[in-house]
Amino acid sequence: MTTALHFSAALADSAADRAAARGSLATACGAAAVLAGLLAMYLPTYIELATTLWPTQEQRHGPLVALGAAWLLWRCRGQILRVTAAPSHGLGLPLLGLGLATYIVGRSQQIPLLEVGSQIPVLAAVVLLTRGLRALRAVAFPLLFLAFMVPLPGIFVTAVTGALKEWVSVAVEEVLFSAGLPIARSGVLLTLGHYQLLMADACSGLHSMITLSALGLLFLHLMGRTSPLHNGLLIAAIVPVAFVANVARVLALALATYYLGERTAQGLVHELAGVLLFAVALGAMFAIDTLLCRVLRRRLVS
Repeated sequence: MTTALHFSAALADSAADRAAARGSLATACGAAAVLAGLLAMYLPTYIELATTLWPTQEQRHGPLVALGAAWLLWRCRGQILRVTAAPSHGLGLPLLGLGLATYIVGRSQQIPLLEVGSQIPVLAAVVLLTRGLRALRAVAFPLLFLAFMVPLPGIFVTAVTGALKEWVSVAVEEVLFSAGLPIARSGVLLTLGHYQLLMADACSGLHSMITLSALGLLFLHLMGRTSPLHNGLLIAAIVPVAFVANVARVLALALATYYLGERTAQGLVHELAGVLLFAVALGAMFAIDTLLCRVLRRRLVS
């Protein structure tokens, strides 16, 4: 009798093991099918981005954002796997339909805004349909981070670039005039000594602001501050810091042109000015974060 019971238990365990193995195999096949579908959709998109938009100065931040989002997704893989799978078809299917429709329109009509942007709802839908809402919360930041690589519509870029060039020109004129340099401004044209500096679109700082905003939010996410006030103030500081950093970059180029000549300013100094922009911005973000930590800690203690 005892032998029969042991034999029955062994059979049950063997059946359970086979069922678990079949379940694991089905899960692996399903994951492979989803991955293959995503690659079939978006690999051509990324190849086109790498050969068309990403080499341009306006979209140079695109590959960095893509790599950053991929790293963030890989970083939170443990959270995704620890979450008990609870697929949400009610939310996932409509979101998937929206993402696919956006992709089809963007791909067929060659609208990068829609084609690239569609990956956010599509990936969110995949997470909802396979793991559920709790898993989506775990990957919310990496998915939203992808928004920084979505090309902006031309009409928006034109409008914002024009305003930013004007503001940067005014700021540079005021600083150089206060320093006693012979500076005059007509719109976005600066006359510094016998040099004329036309504020190009790239000098508006719009795309630098996008890049620095992405870095600022990534910094905020990695710091993991729990205070809503701290996070809110740091987020509010991102755009002003990016603007000031861009003004510092244009000032460096203007001073290099005035003292070293136009040829030198447009060579090595131009590249170093870009490094200066990010150094100033990231240094300011660290300084603001440290200051907020001290002030808010002192406020809690008192």
